[in-house]
Amino acid sequence: MELSDQLHNKARPIWEKTLNHPFILGIGDGSLPLNKFGFYMRQDYLFLIEYSRLLALAVAKASELTDMGKLAELLHSTLNTEMELHRRFAEKFDISPQALAQTRPAPTTHAYTRHLLYVSYSGTIGEILAALLPCQWGYQEIGRSLAEKEEPPRQPLYAQWVQMYISPEYGALTQEMISLLNRLSKGAGRRERGCMKENFLTSSRYEYLFWDMSYCMQRWPI
Repeated sequence: MELSDQLHNKARPIWEKTLNHPFILGIGDGSLPLNKFGFYMRQDYLFLIEYSRLLALAVAKASELTDMGKLAELLHSTLNTEMELHRRFAEKFDISPQALAQTRPAPTTHAYTRHLLYVSYSGTIGEILAALLPCQWGYQEIGRSLAEKEEPPRQPLYAQWVQMYISPEYGALTQEMISLLNRLSKGAGRRERGCMKENFLTSSRYEYLFWDMSYCMQRWPI
């Protein structure tokens, strides 16, 4: 069994809880209040900035040129395509690029991105891949789950959001990262594989917490 299959099975209870979170269900039926989605859009923009730093460090740590190329492609796509799409989509919710740039990280955003950056500085390329994959793979799972339902009649913008994550391009990129993780895991020792599993589960938990943070519109208590 490939490592990705092991990780997916291990994280299944977390991912199933994520798929049934009220934030995700609210996107699916269109009932999620726009202010909660707007909060998510602002925090996700900050996340993408730090995610890009993670990818840049992954490029630097990769030993194979082909791996460097794949990760550099994902970095380019995140910085120059996904973030621009994010800015344009946010404007449909009356969130300007200036408002995105002025957003401060909520506690969970701060904690999740610090986890990713710690792994990127201290871990191997395989450990980094394991930490970043729950985000990319998880969005694909969410997109597929929501796409199986009828489009939300009350909020067509949510339907547009779902379409981003079920596109063939997004699916192909996700599969590339899964394949790279599996290949890297074959040369990993016991300790490294253990770290990869722990990183994957920790990031999966943070993915759930990110949705919960957005639903509650989490603020610093003091």
